[in-house]
Amino acid sequence: MDVKDSIQFLKGVGETRAKQLAKLGLFTVEDLLRFYPRGYIDYNHPYPVAMAPYEGMCVVKATVYGKQLPMRIRGGRTIYRVTAGDDTAGLLLTFFNSPYAARGLEENRDYLFYGRVGGALARREMVSPTYVPADGSLPMTPVYHLTEGVNSKYIAKLVGTALTGCGAITDPLPEVLRQKYRLPDLRRTLEMIHTPKNEDEVTAARRRLVFEELYYLQLGMKLMRSINLRANRAVMANTDLTAFYNALPFTPTGAQQRAITEIASDLCGKTPMNRLLQGDVGSGKTLVAAAAMVIAAQNGFQSVLMAPTEILAQQHANTLQGMLRPLGIEVALLTGSVRAKPRRVLLEAIATGAAQVVVGTHAVLSDDVIFHRLGFAVTDEQHRFGVRQRGLLAAKAESPHLLVMSATPIPRTLSLLLFGELDVSILDELPPGRTPIKTYAVTTALRGRMFGFLEKQIEAGRQVFIVCPLIDESDGDSPAAHEMQAVTTYFEEVAKQFLPHRRIGLMHGRLRPTEKAQVMQQFASGELDVICSTTVIEVGVDVPNASVMVIENAERYGLSALHQLRGRVGRGAAESFCILVSDHDSEEVHSRLALMCHTNDGFAVAQYDLEHRGPGDFFGERQHGLPRLKVADAMQDARVLETAAAEAATLLSEDPKLTAPKNAPLRHEVEKLFELGGGLAIN
Repeated sequence: MDVKDSIQFLKGVGETRAKQLAKLGLFTVEDLLRFYPRGYIDYNHPYPVAMAPYEGMCVVKATVYGKQLPMRIRGGRTIYRVTAGDDTAGLLLTFFNSPYAARGLEENRDYLFYGRVGGALARREMVSPTYVPADGSLPMTPVYHLTEGVNSKYIAKLVGTALTGCGAITDPLPEVLRQKYRLPDLRRTLEMIHTPKNEDEVTAARRRLVFEELYYLQLGMKLMRSINLRANRAVMANTDLTAFYNALPFTPTGAQQRAITEIASDLCGKTPMNRLLQGDVGSGKTLVAAAAMVIAAQNGFQSVLMAPTEILAQQHANTLQGMLRPLGIEVALLTGSVRAKPRRVLLEAIATGAAQVVVGTHAVLSDDVIFHRLGFAVTDEQHRFGVRQRGLLAAKAESPHLLVMSATPIPRTLSLLLFGELDVSILDELPPGRTPIKTYAVTTALRGRMFGFLEKQIEAGRQVFIVCPLIDESDGDSPAAHEMQAVTTYFEEVAKQFLPHRRIGLMHGRLRPTEKAQVMQQFASGELDVICSTTVIEVGVDVPNASVMVIENAERYGLSALHQLRGRVGRGAAESFCILVSDHDSEEVHSRLALMCHTNDGFAVAQYDLEHRGPGDFFGERQHGLPRLKVADAMQDARVLETAAAEAATLLSEDPKLTAPKNAPLRHEVEKLFELGGGLAIN
């Protein structure tokens, strides 16, 4: 049997089971072997009944005392109860519709029970626990992510069959690295991660899996970058920005001028620029990009800026037009909502070079968008774009200069994960006139006073954002969803009730692009006093007159997301405020919201978010552009990440494209991690 074989032909599977396993992403034997346990049941270290952690999953050792008569309950279900315990406390075991589970327990015999412990201190309870006789030493039992019809015992049995039936398993990780870092080979690693004898074997297997995963990740990032490390086909020489600076109504900050100088140097270099421009909300990243676009235009090249939403694209187009049109540089806006006839005119302007700067959404990646002479490409909020989209943008020209802009301050560790080794420019100064935003955390008990404050702000001529986590009440699929504010209900029943005489607009992701644009235009022009919205306004909204941001259910967001939302206000001269509303009483939520109230430093916020929530939550539900990591953790394994990056650089210095036959398995793993079925586009 080969690891590439379909899982359907593994003993114990068949067509029906194969369909169930496919729901877990298991299609081949290799997929199964790489489907690691999410945890383990260690039967060798049970708790006494009274000492078991309350409401926690654990193993307890208890003696079965007796069995109660079965009891029928509503819904046609039957409850089977078994009494057990030890010298410290009693234990009531409850099984629903499981006569075999109760029947399998013998009175006056010791068992090890695994489950969630509840009940009172003197008499604990476990519902539907798994169990084994307490006879001698037992191996650690793996626990897997499951789907309907598939349990952990079945997956463990299949893994055992696969490991026994497989011949030699090719190990992609070079032997020299395994020896250098004392890492087990792949077969031994898979045996230890799926069937460990003890914690030490789990630790050893995890060390190997973390290293290889981060090593493959860094190889991929560096290979992606090598796409841009070709000869510079867009060499620029004229970097005179005197006219640009003279046309500005203000003097750029020192950080902006430093970033522009770094970018200008890259544009004149031997290889295409590949730079990350990091700057907190309102630090002036668009101005830096505009300066680079001026240099490109002066050298006869076009520029493109791709934004994740139409609102943000429109915002950038408006800003760039104000900066570039006085210099005779034409800016075009191309989004999915542009109708057929105007679109044809735009495409013609892009193809002839009349449109020197193009701003757009994913629409700029369409096959019919052909540039006359593209030399400079910018992506805003890069983490929202996948690797393929980044490659498609680069493919619009022969290795254009690339600038990645991010308003989310990214700690070094995550920057290395996301972008490999992009050169980095940081805007660490705010333009003059921007004052720190005052942030407060309140409960819903203070909502009346809060709306009184909003009324005073509106009376003073200011405007207000109110953000809710859901669009409507049907969106919530968790038990806590009924406690979350839905923007449609809030708009009708809360905002209009507390602010009956004010002009209030509604904004969410299900509105058509034209409807969203209309609401935002009304708010930006002062026709609305308040806008109730979901996080669709997180980026791309610049309303200097808005002075208050209210965020309902603030506990539902990562701190970086809260910081982004907070940055929608404080853009004018007026004092600005952010009010975080939450009734959540956990200590962790209190500490997170307290940090928001005490700092406006985006990097401090981002570092805290990464340490406490991990990279998966750093940018929201899905880390776009970052391959899913099964084992490694950005913070816990930061030191391994640095080591893996160094080793990847060493290997690529010897084999820059991973084309050597001995490195073919490595290249395969990199392609698989980045989900690049067609292979890496490296020539």
